[in-house]
Amino acid sequence: MTAQTVTPYRSQLQTGRDGFAQLVRSEWTKFRTVRGWVIAMVIGAALTAGVGLYAASGPQTGCQPTGPNGPTGPPVSCRPTNPVGPGGEAVSDSYYFVHQALRGNGSITVRVTSLTGRRSPPGGGLAPGANPEQNFTSGIQPWAKAGIIVTASTRQGSAYAAMMVTGGHGVRMQYNYTGDAPGLPGAVSTASPRWLRLVRADDTLTGYDSADGTHWTRVGTVSLAGLPATVQAGPFVTSPAWVQPQNSGLTVATAVFDHVSIPGAAPGAGWHGASIGENAQPASSLPGRFHATGGTLTVTGSGDIAPAGPGPTNIGEPADDGFVGAFAGLIVVIVVGAMFITAEYRRGLIRTTLAAAPSRGRVLAAKAAVIGAVTFVAGVIGAAPVIPVGASLLRSHGNYVFPMSALTEVRLVAGTAALLAITAVLALAAGTILRNAAGAITAVVALTVVAYFFSVPLAVLPAGAADWLLRVTPAAGFAIQQYVPAYPQVNNVYTPQHGYFPLAPWAGFGVLCLWAAAALCLATVLLRRRDA
Repeated sequence: MTAQTVTPYRSQLQTGRDGFAQLVRSEWTKFRTVRGWVIAMVIGAALTAGVGLYAASGPQTGCQPTGPNGPTGPPVSCRPTNPVGPGGEAVSDSYYFVHQALRGNGSITVRVTSLTGRRSPPGGGLAPGANPEQNFTSGIQPWAKAGIIVTASTRQGSAYAAMMVTGGHGVRMQYNYTGDAPGLPGAVSTASPRWLRLVRADDTLTGYDSADGTHWTRVGTVSLAGLPATVQAGPFVTSPAWVQPQNSGLTVATAVFDHVSIPGAAPGAGWHGASIGENAQPASSLPGRFHATGGTLTVTGSGDIAPAGPGPTNIGEPADDGFVGAFAGLIVVIVVGAMFITAEYRRGLIRTTLAAAPSRGRVLAAKAAVIGAVTFVAGVIGAAPVIPVGASLLRSHGNYVFPMSALTEVRLVAGTAALLAITAVLALAAGTILRNAAGAITAVVALTVVAYFFSVPLAVLPAGAADWLLRVTPAAGFAIQQYVPAYPQVNNVYTPQHGYFPLAPWAGFGVLCLWAAAALCLATVLLRRRDA
């Protein structure tokens, strides 16, 4: 009997591929067909915008409306309107200036033989009567400044370059408010004077210093675009407020100058004293004065020539205050991100998912791509109106709002959306690791929202602990929302409570990304090793 040969059946259909694009499409279909997740994302975007704008509408200066309509008129700001520097940044620009006109190219040289200071008690401490400084005590502010300046005009915010001695940081060349270069170290005194020189060649200013007036060292060179043919030049003195986390007060400094030389000055020109910014910023400086005896000038001044920023002096509000709404949206996306995987574990659908797509790492990557993309779009929609509308609300209540560039505004909106998206991916990874929605949500909320609130708004942690949390936990990602820079040459309290993070914006966001990447790697390993 002959055995028959059986030909195995072969399907004529093409074998399907477990491609990543197909997985992403499948996970997107899952997401959009669950109505609760879609509604939650809409709510998250609405909370990001709504809570943020509500917060921006709250801060007020406390001034009463005035004007032709009386109490029903628009509010008036109790805070000074900060001038804007050549780079568009908010600046402090108040000092006492003893100046002459300098036409064309030329130079100015001076010797500084003394710099002393006094400070008020907490809260200002100005006494009533003819001597408002009678309660002041001796003490020089480390960033008190005395030296020579060449400036486009006496208008606040003008382009300038200056050579100066300081109370505690040696000789500096500073220019256009944000520029700073160090010179000779040490304090100035009669026994250890400092010689300073500025040389103008068209738009270029070069600063020099010397300990003896003979041997000179170049400190720095800067180009001031559009400098007029006639500028103002001469000695100046200023002294910024002393600040602590909860207190601040005024300071005043006095410097003695001699050997003042301006070869390029107009023939017969005399010295003119002016308190720059005295009327515009009365809360941050005191009126200055000068006295000339022979070839010696004694100049007293108060204030600062530097970038401005939020802090204990409370000179204004950053426009990113409205991003507080991101916390409400963040909690929503954490919940959705965790449930995007744990819901399948709870219902047993994860077995079907993994049977249809055996490449478990690709499945998790597809879920991360979908939840990240959806959250990013929702975040952009929620964050986009916060800056323009929030800034308008702050100004309508009499607040000064620090300016920002268009590029910075894009970074804040996109950065806030990315913060939400990466945190949602972190929640997805936590859900995969723990396979429990409540545990994953609790863990991610604790590492982000709770860590931030304990460090910044509530400020219940010591400064060192808060600094540590905002460096190593996912809460470091909130640094992406900071837009007012911290300058080392500015006397301010740079703490999270005053709007500053220990890490730069993208560095802090990078820490959050590292957490999400590490969690995804661990989640992938566990997903491959464990049974569904």
